[in-house]
Amino acid sequence: MNTPTLAPHESMELHEALNFKTLCIAKSKLMQGLVFDQELKALMQKDVIQSTQQITELQAIYARVPFQAPVPNSPTPITH
Repeated sequence: MNTPTLAPHESMELHEALNFKTLCIAKSKLMQGLVFDQELKALMQKDVIQSTQQITELQAIYARVPFQAPVPNSPTPITH
């Protein structure tokens, strides 16, 4: 039985979604150090947790793409 794969345009859209969620995590983690409001800081932490879960879900779908590139498990934010 053939494993279903994603079409090329779906693969690219999935790649873009993974990039976006990775940037969301990086931005939220970096901005937490600059925020003094505890409610906003908690909201940013919630975004980090949810984005991490969403990346995990997207990685499961990513296994079906016809062409692949490595996806980091723990993205390192660019700070300079």
